[in-house]
Amino acid sequence: ALWNHLMSFCQSLGPMESLPVILSVTSSSSSHASSSKEHYKVLVLGGGSGGITMSARMKRRLGAENVAIVEPSEMHYYQPIWTLVGAGAKGVASSGRPTASVVPSGVKWVRSKVQEINPDTNTVRTGNGMEISYQYLIVALGLQLHYEKIKGLPEIEDWVKFKIGSNYSVLTVEKTWSALQNFKEGNAVFSFPNTPVKCAGAPQKIMYLTDAYLRKTGKRAKANIVYNTSLPVLFGVKKYADALWEIVKSRDMQVNLRQNLIEVRADKQEAVFENLDNPGETKVFEYEMLHVTPPMGPNPEVKGSLLADEAGWLDVNKETLQHNKYPNVFGIGDCTNLPTSKTAAAVAAQSSILDRTISKVLKNEKPDSKYDGYTSCPLVTNYNTVILAEFDYSGQPLETFPIDQSKERWTMYHMKADVMPHLYWHGLLKGFWGGPGPYRKIMHLGMK
Repeated sequence: ALWNHLMSFCQSLGPMESLPVILSVTSSSSSHASSSKEHYKVLVLGGGSGGITMSARMKRRLGAENVAIVEPSEMHYYQPIWTLVGAGAKGVASSGRPTASVVPSGVKWVRSKVQEINPDTNTVRTGNGMEISYQYLIVALGLQLHYEKIKGLPEIEDWVKFKIGSNYSVLTVEKTWSALQNFKEGNAVFSFPNTPVKCAGAPQKIMYLTDAYLRKTGKRAKANIVYNTSLPVLFGVKKYADALWEIVKSRDMQVNLRQNLIEVRADKQEAVFENLDNPGETKVFEYEMLHVTPPMGPNPEVKGSLLADEAGWLDVNKETLQHNKYPNVFGIGDCTNLPTSKTAAAVAAQSSILDRTISKVLKNEKPDSKYDGYTSCPLVTNYNTVILAEFDYSGQPLETFPIDQSKERWTMYHMKADVMPHLYWHGLLKGFWGGPGPYRKIMHLGMK
């Protein structure tokens, strides 16, 4: 029944086959001003998933003329699909659309980087010289990838030649597929850094897909699959970790905990890992294929502002998403210090809560909706199966379907590969999809 509800909802948003990109020169206005001042009731920083969905929601609530969004990128990417791009199951072109096509019509698009945020004066300075004042600020600036923190990696100009890939960047995701196709024999090594990351399941999803591809092409017998993670566990939620350990054992994969990638020696095709439980101890792995998950950190403009916590993340209330010091500032997504996994699914759930929070603040009322930390990680375990992990702040499963979601299922793969992209482009980014909470209540008959 839920499946039918979801499919009906998707179909109501538009035809799934074409997923048309509608470009309109008049749909969104942009600014290239070198020095000017503007004021908006709501200013949104960042044009990723959180920024676009909140722009759409604020447009409906306050009118397009009262909303502006600051974003320098000309392209917007649906990043969760890059797992499948790196494994050759999807094309990278399917992941991107022009930013002009996703900025809500009538909302002012400032095509520039955020240079400085000053919450004391309610102003933001952009890279093109604009100073924008606001009544309310929504920060959705994402996080920063730090490939440069891995010694030897920035100097490598030809990743394909040295059989290195990474599903975390549009510039490197296709290189993962090249490394996989060019694999002959030896170690396929996968890393997980010693920092917070977005989509914490992605580093091991490509491992399972690599195993499946090598089996399909008859190369698995000559391959050693090695997953070196900085974490002390395979996955943060025990129910799903137990299921993943069974897969790892049955498919003869090697998992090494508390191992952090610190150097790549491309000329020797070697990866150097440090043992986090024994400082100073390192181990060198030769590789035939290397998938790098880069260290990640706070957005630099947030980190250098008064809005940041001690670690540099946007300091917000974990239930209302309102800033802990500045009540007219709000946050969503990867840039925040919310203690949950950084995923698009989390953004969806957060968007509905934040919309409600802002609606209350606009009326000078106390926010009453509470974000429970819901996030989701579709753990791709093969080219046709997924374990759909859903959980909350406490790390307890918070599942939508009345079935055991720790089991591999082809229906969940279809959700990941075909339904979720449609929900993203035509539901989340339009401000219509706030996560599966209402469906969960229906499927569980109103029970928690």
